[in-house]
Amino acid sequence: MRKLKLDELNRPDVEEFKAREKLPVIAVLDNVRSMHNVGSIFRTADGFALEKVILCGITAQPPHREIEKTALGATQSVEWIHFADTASAVDDLRKNGYEIVAIEQAENSTMLNTFVPDQNKKYALIFGNEVDGVSDDVMSKIDECIEIPQFGTKHSFNIVISAGIVFWDFFAKLRL
Repeated sequence: MRKLKLDELNRPDVEEFKAREKLPVIAVLDNVRSMHNVGSIFRTADGFALEKVILCGITAQPPHREIEKTALGATQSVEWIHFADTASAVDDLRKNGYEIVAIEQAENSTMLNTFVPDQNKKYALIFGNEVDGVSDDVMSKIDECIEIPQFGTKHSFNIVISAGIVFWDFFAKLRL
């Protein structure tokens, strides 16, 4: 088996990508500390053609060398905006018709494998701080909470792993 060369992948350039239809999903980063995590979220959002990334609170913003190490240019292709606090971002998203979904371990959460996204809805997926998760004030504003089933000894996945799992799940359920 031969690996494909980059020019054989037929990827769109940045302008073509921006013009294409996007998955009706926005990633919301609630005070994410690591710039490498931020960059990786951008790269993953590009890979699944998410609509936008919203950076909140202390979450670092492009341009920054540490973000670009993992984003590899995805900060140019994926639309993004910054809000001073996540609660304000959630309020804005709700006004614009988004279903607000925390990715968190919580009472009465829905397991990702049983969650069925509605083809007629737009989703804002909130990923929390690496230590504290989604903040309590934001949890009080959500419409739904999705939990990724886990079977090992650790209590959680890294935010980037969680985002990749959830983005793929939404993409597969909405587009494939």
